[in-house]
Amino acid sequence: MAKTAILVDGGFYRKRAAKLWGKKTPEERAEELNRYVFRHILEKRDGHVRRELYRIFYYDCPPVQSTVYHPLLKRNIDFGKEETYRWTLDFFDALKSKRKMALRMGKLSDVRPHFMLDPEKVKKLCAGSITVEDLTERDFRISFSQKGVDMRMGIDISSLAYDGIVSQIILVSGDSDFVPAAKAARRKGIDFILDPMGNSISSDLMEHIDGKESFTDRDPMRRADAAGGSAGHGAAPDREEMSA
Repeated sequence: MAKTAILVDGGFYRKRAAKLWGKKTPEERAEELNRYVFRHILEKRDGHVRRELYRIFYYDCPPVQSTVYHPLLKRNIDFGKEETYRWTLDFFDALKSKRKMALRMGKLSDVRPHFMLDPEKVKKLCAGSITVEDLTERDFRISFSQKGVDMRMGIDISSLAYDGIVSQIILVSGDSDFVPAAKAARRKGIDFILDPMGNSISSDLMEHIDGKESFTDRDPMRRADAAGGSAGHGAAPDREEMSA
């Protein structure tokens, strides 16, 4: 049985889960995440559970708390008073109560957050097919940079691999920035699996992992057995594995 560590790119998971399963309370989203990652452990192959969980590592960044000027609304927005700010903090608190869950928090960059216009809208403005009067609040998104998240993930992957703590790492992410750490882990004999949560990945990215495995067939909150009962029933996961 493989001893497995599961690493979760928090920003990616929250966006992808919202698209797949809709909005939820912080507590519901935290429980959903817990059930989702446990499917990697509890799903059976040939009637047997094939993995033993070492730990779940969750990587994210604190929410924006700054006051940011919105160029279309022509007013400041205090993100510290927005519902999203409180939701995110409550979500982190809910995750902390989950067994085997370790939070790895980065921090916001010193670069001041600002609003960005959707690139497609920029193209249309420059082409003259729309005017400023055609823009809406939904065409803008807050832009900010985070520091330390990728670094913490890379350090953890290296430590898990070089100290021989686990024999398998499952990364829930859609980002290719992890490739150098994945290559180093594979050189140490680690079986490195990517879970892009149903998203397709390029052949170049597939080259640097040992396979991909996603469980997006249904909402984890509607699977009574997903986090502690008998696993392996229902629709088959989106699984594609190959030898190293």
